[in-house]
Amino acid sequence: MRALLSMETGGPDMLTIGELPDPVAGKGQIVIAVKACSINYPDVLIIQDLYQFKPPRPFAPGGEAAGIVEAVGEGVTGFAVGDRVIALCGNGGLAEKVAVGALNAFKMPDDMNFEDGASLLMTYGTSIHAYKQRGNIKAGDNVLVLGGAGGIGISAIELAKAYGARVVAGVSSEAKAEIAREAGADDVVVYPYQPLDKDASKALAASFKAAAGGDGFNIIYDTVGGDYSEPALRSIAWEGKFLVVGFPAGIARLPLNLTLLKSCDVCGVFWGAFAARDPQANHANIAELFGLYASGKITPRISGKFQLDKGGEAIQLLMDRKATGKVVVTL
Repeated sequence: MRALLSMETGGPDMLTIGELPDPVAGKGQIVIAVKACSINYPDVLIIQDLYQFKPPRPFAPGGEAAGIVEAVGEGVTGFAVGDRVIALCGNGGLAEKVAVGALNAFKMPDDMNFEDGASLLMTYGTSIHAYKQRGNIKAGDNVLVLGGAGGIGISAIELAKAYGARVVAGVSSEAKAEIAREAGADDVVVYPYQPLDKDASKALAASFKAAAGGDGFNIIYDTVGGDYSEPALRSIAWEGKFLVVGFPAGIARLPLNLTLLKSCDVCGVFWGAFAARDPQANHANIAELFGLYASGKITPRISGKFQLDKGGEAIQLLMDRKATGKVVVTL
Protein backbone atom coordinates (compact mmCIF):
# COMPACT_ATOMS: atom_id res chain seq x y z
CA MET A 1 0.00 0.00 0.00
CA ARG A 2 1.08 3.61 -0.56
CA ALA A 3 2.08 5.65 2.48
CA LEU A 4 3.81 8.91 3.35
CA LEU A 5 6.91 7.65 5.14
CA SER A 6 9.33 8.95 7.73
CA MET A 7 12.58 7.18 6.86
CA GLU A 8 14.83 9.16 9.20
CA THR A 9 14.57 11.86 11.86
CA GLY A 10 13.76 15.25 10.39
CA GLY A 11 11.16 17.74 9.29
CA PRO A 12 8.24 17.40 6.85
CA ASP A 13 10.54 17.97 3.88
CA MET A 14 12.13 14.57 4.56
CA LEU A 15 8.88 12.61 4.21
CA THR A 16 8.59 10.51 1.06
CA ILE A 17 5.93 8.45 -0.67
CA GLY A 18 6.70 4.75 -0.44
CA GLU A 19 5.21 1.32 0.10
CA LEU A 20 4.35 -0.57 3.29
CA PRO A 21 2.85 -4.05 3.69
CA ASP A 22 -0.92 -4.09 3.96
CA PRO A 23 -1.89 -4.21 7.65
CA VAL A 24 -3.63 -7.24 9.13
CA ALA A 25 -6.39 -7.01 11.74
CA GLY A 26 -4.94 -8.53 14.89
CA LYS A 27 -6.89 -9.54 17.96
CA GLY A 28 -9.11 -6.64 19.03
CA GLN A 29 -8.30 -4.63 15.88
CA ILE A 30 -9.98 -3.46 12.70
CA VAL A 31 -8.36 -2.46 9.42
CA ILE A 32 -9.59 0.79 7.90
CA ALA A 33 -9.32 1.86 4.27
CA VAL A 34 -8.39 5.48 4.94
CA LYS A 35 -10.38 8.20 3.18
CA ALA A 36 -9.16 11.22 5.17
CA CYS A 37 -6.53 11.89 7.84
CA SER A 38 -6.23 15.14 9.75
CA ILE A 39 -2.94 16.70 10.81
CA ASN A 40 -2.33 17.41 14.48
CA TYR A 41 0.60 18.77 16.46
CA PRO A 42 1.83 15.29 17.49
CA ASP A 43 2.54 14.69 13.78
CA VAL A 44 4.98 17.62 13.88
CA LEU A 45 6.75 16.07 16.87
CA ILE A 46 6.74 12.37 15.98
CA ILE A 47 8.72 12.75 12.76
CA GLN A 48 11.39 14.65 14.72
CA ASP A 49 11.55 12.00 17.47
CA LEU A 50 10.20 14.58 19.93
CA TYR A 51 6.96 12.78 20.79
CA GLN A 52 6.47 10.56 23.85
CA PHE A 53 6.63 7.39 21.79
CA LYS A 54 8.86 6.66 18.81
CA PRO A 55 7.59 4.06 16.33
CA PRO A 56 10.20 2.06 14.42
CA ARG A 57 11.01 3.40 10.98
CA PRO A 58 9.84 3.45 8.32
CA PHE A 59 6.47 4.65 9.58
CA ALA A 60 3.67 6.90 8.39
CA PRO A 61 2.60 9.75 10.66
CA GLY A 62 -1.07 10.60 11.07
CA GLY A 63 -2.93 9.82 14.28
CA GLU A 64 -6.55 10.62 13.40
CA ALA A 65 -8.25 9.00 10.42
CA ALA A 66 -11.64 8.34 8.88
CA GLY A 67 -12.55 5.61 6.44
CA ILE A 68 -14.29 2.30 5.81
CA VAL A 69 -13.78 -0.92 7.75
CA GLU A 70 -12.06 -3.45 5.51
CA ALA A 71 -11.35 -6.25 8.02
CA VAL A 72 -12.36 -7.19 11.57
CA GLY A 73 -10.02 -9.04 13.92
CA GLU A 74 -10.66 -11.71 16.51
CA GLY A 75 -12.79 -10.68 19.46
CA VAL A 76 -14.09 -7.47 17.90
CA THR A 77 -17.79 -6.77 18.28
CA GLY A 78 -19.83 -3.81 17.13
CA PHE A 79 -18.02 -3.34 13.81
CA ALA A 80 -18.52 -4.96 10.42
CA VAL A 81 -16.85 -4.72 7.04
CA GLY A 82 -18.23 -1.65 5.26
CA ASP A 83 -18.85 0.46 8.37
CA ARG A 84 -17.88 4.12 8.12
CA VAL A 85 -15.65 4.95 11.10
CA ILE A 86 -13.32 7.48 12.66
CA ALA A 87 -10.39 6.32 14.74
CA LEU A 88 -7.32 7.30 16.72
CA CYS A 89 -4.33 5.32 15.48
CA GLY A 90 -1.32 7.08 17.05
CA ASN A 91 0.47 6.96 13.71
CA GLY A 92 -0.07 5.27 10.37
CA GLY A 93 -3.05 7.34 9.21
CA LEU A 94 -1.18 8.86 6.26
CA ALA A 95 -1.45 5.60 4.35
CA GLU A 96 -4.05 3.82 2.26
CA LYS A 97 -4.88 1.46 5.14
CA VAL A 98 -4.31 1.36 8.87
CA ALA A 99 -4.95 -1.16 11.65
CA VAL A 100 -6.38 0.30 14.86
CA GLY A 101 -7.69 -0.97 18.17
CA ALA A 102 -11.46 -1.29 18.04
CA LEU A 103 -11.71 0.57 21.38
CA ASN A 104 -10.21 3.61 19.62
CA ALA A 105 -12.73 3.58 16.77
CA PHE A 106 -16.23 5.05 16.52
CA LYS A 107 -18.96 4.59 13.94
CA MET A 108 -19.55 7.81 12.07
CA PRO A 109 -23.03 9.34 11.98
CA ASP A 110 -24.69 9.01 8.57
CA ASP A 111 -24.69 12.77 8.04
CA MET A 112 -20.94 13.20 8.70
CA ASN A 113 -18.46 13.27 5.81
CA PHE A 114 -14.97 11.77 6.03
CA GLU A 115 -13.16 15.12 6.21
CA ASP A 116 -15.27 16.29 9.16
CA GLY A 117 -14.95 12.88 10.79
CA ALA A 118 -11.17 12.96 10.58
CA SER A 119 -11.22 16.42 12.18
CA LEU A 120 -13.40 15.68 15.20
CA LEU A 121 -11.74 13.40 17.74
CA MET A 122 -8.49 15.06 18.80
CA THR A 123 -9.74 18.64 18.87
CA TYR A 124 -13.31 18.31 20.10
CA GLY A 125 -12.47 15.20 22.12
CA THR A 126 -9.79 17.15 23.97
CA SER A 127 -12.04 20.16 24.47
CA ILE A 128 -15.07 18.29 25.77
CA HIS A 129 -12.86 16.38 28.23
CA ALA A 130 -11.19 19.64 29.29
CA TYR A 131 -14.49 21.37 29.95
CA LYS A 132 -16.46 18.50 31.49
CA GLN A 133 -13.95 16.44 33.46
CA ARG A 134 -11.34 19.14 34.25
CA GLY A 135 -13.03 22.55 34.06
CA ASN A 136 -16.54 21.67 35.27
CA ILE A 137 -17.99 24.20 32.83
CA LYS A 138 -21.47 25.58 33.41
CA ALA A 139 -23.80 28.04 31.75
CA GLY A 140 -22.80 31.64 32.42
CA ASP A 141 -19.07 30.91 32.84
CA ASN A 142 -16.58 33.44 31.48
CA VAL A 143 -14.02 31.60 29.30
CA LEU A 144 -10.73 32.69 27.73
CA VAL A 145 -9.38 30.54 24.86
CA LEU A 146 -5.76 31.12 23.89
CA GLY A 147 -4.98 30.13 20.31
CA GLY A 148 -8.59 30.69 19.32
CA ALA A 149 -8.09 30.38 15.55
CA GLY A 150 -6.47 26.93 15.48
CA GLY A 151 -8.36 23.69 15.15
CA ILE A 152 -8.41 22.99 18.89
CA GLY A 153 -9.09 26.64 19.72
CA ILE A 154 -12.11 26.72 17.44
CA SER A 155 -13.41 23.53 19.04
CA ALA A 156 -12.98 25.14 22.47
CA ILE A 157 -14.90 28.25 21.40
CA GLU A 158 -17.77 26.29 19.84
CA LEU A 159 -18.15 23.92 22.77
CA ALA A 160 -18.03 26.69 25.37
CA LYS A 161 -20.78 28.52 23.49
CA ALA A 162 -22.78 25.29 23.25
CA TYR A 163 -22.56 25.02 27.05
CA GLY A 164 -23.83 28.58 27.50
CA ALA A 165 -20.55 30.34 28.34
CA ARG A 166 -19.29 33.76 27.31
CA VAL A 167 -16.06 33.36 25.32
CA VAL A 168 -13.08 35.61 24.70
CA ALA A 169 -10.50 34.37 22.19
CA GLY A 170 -6.81 35.25 22.28
CA VAL A 171 -5.18 35.28 18.82
CA SER A 172 -2.06 36.63 17.13
CA SER A 173 -3.53 38.62 14.23
CA GLU A 174 -6.63 40.48 13.06
CA ALA A 175 -7.19 37.82 10.39
CA LYS A 176 -7.27 35.14 13.10
CA ALA A 177 -9.53 37.37 15.19
CA GLU A 178 -12.14 37.24 12.44
CA ILE A 179 -11.92 33.44 12.36
CA ALA A 180 -12.46 33.29 16.13
CA ARG A 181 -15.48 35.57 15.84
CA GLU A 182 -16.93 33.36 13.10
CA ALA A 183 -16.54 30.41 15.48
CA GLY A 184 -18.67 32.26 18.03
CA ALA A 185 -16.25 34.25 20.21
CA ASP A 186 -17.98 37.15 21.95
CA ASP A 187 -14.78 39.20 22.12
CA VAL A 188 -11.18 38.92 20.95
CA VAL A 189 -7.78 39.98 22.28
CA VAL A 190 -5.01 40.23 19.66
CA TYR A 191 -1.65 39.62 21.32
CA PRO A 192 1.83 40.41 19.99
CA TYR A 193 4.36 37.77 19.00
CA GLN A 194 6.71 36.64 21.75
CA PRO A 195 9.15 37.20 23.34
CA LEU A 196 7.27 39.53 25.65
CA ASP A 197 9.30 41.73 27.97
CA LYS A 198 7.98 42.72 31.39
CA ASP A 199 6.07 45.75 30.09
CA ALA A 200 4.52 43.82 27.19
CA SER A 201 3.48 41.01 29.52
CA LYS A 202 1.90 43.50 31.91
CA ALA A 203 0.05 45.20 29.04
CA LEU A 204 -1.29 41.87 27.77
CA ALA A 205 -2.50 40.96 31.26
CA ALA A 206 -4.34 44.29 31.37
CA SER A 207 -5.95 43.52 27.99
CA PHE A 208 -7.12 40.12 29.20
CA LYS A 209 -8.52 41.62 32.41
CA ALA A 210 -10.38 44.29 30.45
CA ALA A 211 -11.86 41.68 28.10
CA ALA A 212 -12.90 39.52 31.08
CA GLY A 213 -14.69 42.33 32.84
CA GLY A 214 -16.13 41.83 36.30
CA ASP A 215 -14.27 39.27 38.37
CA GLY A 216 -12.18 37.61 35.64
CA PHE A 217 -12.32 34.33 33.73
CA ASN A 218 -13.80 31.22 35.34
CA ILE A 219 -11.95 29.02 32.82
CA ILE A 220 -8.77 29.74 30.87
CA TYR A 221 -8.17 27.26 28.05
CA ASP A 222 -4.47 27.51 27.16
CA THR A 223 -3.44 25.84 23.92
CA VAL A 224 -0.41 28.11 23.41
CA GLY A 225 1.87 28.33 26.46
CA GLY A 226 5.08 30.34 26.24
CA ASP A 227 4.97 33.99 27.25
CA TYR A 228 1.16 34.09 27.02
CA SER A 229 0.26 31.84 29.95
CA GLU A 230 1.25 34.12 32.82
CA PRO A 231 -0.62 37.23 31.53
CA ALA A 232 -3.67 35.03 31.03
CA LEU A 233 -3.41 33.57 34.53
CA ARG A 234 -3.40 37.08 35.95
CA SER A 235 -6.93 37.52 34.54
CA ILE A 236 -8.41 34.42 36.20
CA ALA A 237 -11.38 34.62 38.55
CA TRP A 238 -11.49 33.50 42.17
CA GLU A 239 -11.42 29.68 42.19
CA GLY A 240 -11.03 29.65 38.42
CA LYS A 241 -9.65 26.76 36.37
CA PHE A 242 -6.50 27.23 34.25
CA LEU A 243 -6.51 24.36 31.75
CA VAL A 244 -3.10 23.40 30.35
CA VAL A 245 -3.85 21.93 26.93
CA GLY A 246 -0.71 22.52 24.83
CA PHE A 247 2.39 24.66 24.45
CA PRO A 248 3.53 25.18 20.83
CA ALA A 249 4.96 28.54 21.97
CA GLY A 250 6.99 26.80 24.69
CA ILE A 251 6.43 25.44 28.19
CA ALA A 252 5.35 28.29 30.44
CA ARG A 253 6.71 29.17 33.87
CA LEU A 254 3.90 30.27 36.16
CA PRO A 255 4.44 32.20 39.43
CA LEU A 256 2.64 29.97 41.91
CA ASN A 257 1.83 32.89 44.17
CA LEU A 258 -0.83 33.83 41.61
CA THR A 259 -2.62 30.53 42.22
CA LEU A 260 -2.68 31.27 45.95
CA LEU A 261 -3.98 34.83 45.49
CA LYS A 262 -6.86 33.65 43.29
CA SER A 263 -7.35 30.27 45.01
CA CYS A 264 -7.39 28.85 41.48
CA ASP A 265 -6.52 25.48 40.01
CA VAL A 266 -3.96 24.75 37.30
CA CYS A 267 -5.29 21.59 35.59
CA GLY A 268 -3.48 19.43 33.10
CA VAL A 269 -5.56 18.13 30.18
CA PHE A 270 -4.21 14.84 28.79
CA TRP A 271 -7.08 13.54 26.73
CA GLY A 272 -5.26 10.51 25.32
CA ALA A 273 -4.49 9.17 28.79
CA PHE A 274 -8.05 9.92 29.94
CA ALA A 275 -9.49 8.00 26.97
CA ALA A 276 -7.28 5.00 27.76
CA ARG A 277 -8.03 5.06 31.50
CA ASP A 278 -11.77 5.68 31.26
CA PRO A 279 -12.99 4.55 27.82
CA GLN A 280 -16.61 4.50 28.98
CA ALA A 281 -16.55 8.20 29.89
CA ASN A 282 -14.69 9.01 26.68
CA HIS A 283 -17.25 7.15 24.57
CA ALA A 284 -20.01 9.12 26.32
CA ASN A 285 -18.18 12.35 25.45
CA ILE A 286 -17.85 11.35 21.79
CA ALA A 287 -21.53 10.40 21.63
CA GLU A 288 -22.35 13.86 22.99
CA LEU A 289 -20.14 15.41 20.29
CA PHE A 290 -22.04 13.51 17.60
CA GLY A 291 -25.27 15.00 18.95
CA LEU A 292 -23.83 18.51 18.97
CA TYR A 293 -22.60 18.00 15.39
CA ALA A 294 -26.05 16.82 14.27
CA SER A 295 -27.66 19.88 15.85
CA GLY A 296 -25.21 22.23 14.11
CA LYS A 297 -23.65 23.51 17.33
CA ILE A 298 -20.18 22.28 16.35
CA THR A 299 -18.66 22.08 12.87
CA PRO A 300 -14.97 21.38 12.21
CA ARG A 301 -13.44 24.26 10.26
CA ILE A 302 -11.21 22.76 7.59
CA SER A 303 -8.81 25.35 6.23
CA GLY A 304 -6.69 23.15 3.99
CA LYS A 305 -6.98 19.89 2.05
CA PHE A 306 -3.98 18.05 0.61
CA GLN A 307 -3.41 14.87 -1.36
CA LEU A 308 -1.23 12.15 0.19
CA ASP A 309 1.88 13.09 -1.79
CA LYS A 310 1.56 16.65 -0.42
CA GLY A 311 1.11 15.49 3.17
CA GLY A 312 4.49 16.92 4.17
CA GLU A 313 3.24 20.37 3.17
CA ALA A 314 0.21 19.89 5.40
CA ILE A 315 2.44 19.06 8.39
CA GLN A 316 4.71 22.02 7.56
CA LEU A 317 1.69 24.34 7.68
CA LEU A 318 0.98 23.26 11.24
CA MET A 319 4.67 23.34 12.17
CA ASP A 320 4.88 26.97 11.01
CA ARG A 321 1.75 27.84 13.05
CA LYS A 322 0.05 29.11 9.90
CA ALA A 323 -2.94 26.77 10.02
CA THR A 324 -6.35 28.19 10.90
CA GLY A 325 -8.75 25.41 11.71
CA LYS A 326 -7.98 21.85 10.69
CA VAL A 327 -5.71 20.60 7.91
CA VAL A 328 -6.76 17.35 6.24
CA VAL A 329 -5.06 14.90 3.88
CA THR A 330 -7.50 13.05 1.62
CA LEU A 331 -6.94 9.68 -0.03
